[in-house]
Amino acid sequence: MGEDARSVKLQCLALACSPRKDGNTALLAREALEACREEGHDTEFLYLADFNYFPCRACDGCFNTGKCVVPDQAGTIFEKILAADRFIMAAPVFSLGICAQAKMLIDRTQQFWAAKYLLDRHVPGKPSRRGIFISCAGTTLPKVFEGTLQTVRYFFKILDIDLAGNYCYDGVDKKGDILSHPRAMRDAGRQGKALVRTEWQD
Repeated sequence: MGEDARSVKLQCLALACSPRKDGNTALLAREALEACREEGHDTEFLYLADFNYFPCRACDGCFNTGKCVVPDQAGTIFEKILAADRFIMAAPVFSLGICAQAKMLIDRTQQFWAAKYLLDRHVPGKPSRRGIFISCAGTTLPKVFEGTLQTVRYFFKILDIDLAGNYCYDGVDKKGDILSHPRAMRDAGRQGKALVRTEWQD
């Protein structure tokens, strides 16, 4: 690439979606985001639980404008996601699916679906955005992450964010259990570094 691609500062955002602050997925997200910071990039960490937002009303209000008409803080969350060069999403599995807090936000992307497929508009935001998804599940049931990953793939696709990888850890239930996992925290740091280093590996 051109002039000192390594000196280009990226905006890196982590969104922790669990209702449990400082839970297992949040710890992993922080570790990955810290690796981005250590690589010299700007970082921001958000707890989804800190925002006031509502489920999609299926009102079709976005069909004419491509913008949601519900007056809450979901718009602020999406502005931050779309302004980021690199996006880390972390959410646990509840009842064999992504936690309700994350699903509620994902459903609010109906506005972007309307913009893309009804109004033939591009999703706003920076080009060449990449992200990763991190998850934990308390159970070790087969295919425990299957439903969650299908939903997450849709979320990243509708926002035009390249999903560079999914990193999921089962059998992690109680708060802080991930700290005893043999490799998870170390892997999160490596994933964060790989996510920002792809800027000059293309």
